[in-house]
Amino acid sequence: MRAPTSLRDPLVYQLAATGQAADAVACIGPIPYIARCLDDVGFPAEHRWVFPVVKAASATGLAAAPRFPQLARFTAVMLTLYFSLAVGMHLRARDLRLNFVAASSLLLVYAALAATGPPTITPRPQLPRT
Repeated sequence: MRAPTSLRDPLVYQLAATGQAADAVACIGPIPYIARCLDDVGFPAEHRWVFPVVKAASATGLAAAPRFPQLARFTAVMLTLYFSLAVGMHLRARDLRLNFVAASSLLLVYAALAATGPPTITPRPQLPRT
């Protein structure tokens, strides 16, 4: 596998999509670590079903970068909003441990992806028919 050459590289979006998909699977239960994190910030248990849905949708949007770059960029914008809320919840709960650092790091990553966006596909010019 080749290394990504810039933030605009579709491979970066593919890697981010893989991470979001893995997180979606981990949120299905959720696994005890994630449940504890959500408990720490006071997120209600009855609404936790939303996390696998949101994370699976975001994985799909990010994975679409090569074919639908605007969708991938919109997904990065929405993930920036999502992680802004997550950082805010950690701050409100005074939970400034590893989970806060992870949420802050992902906020920066998705903000950078939202700011740059994947390369857009330019249609090839059509030759006039004679």
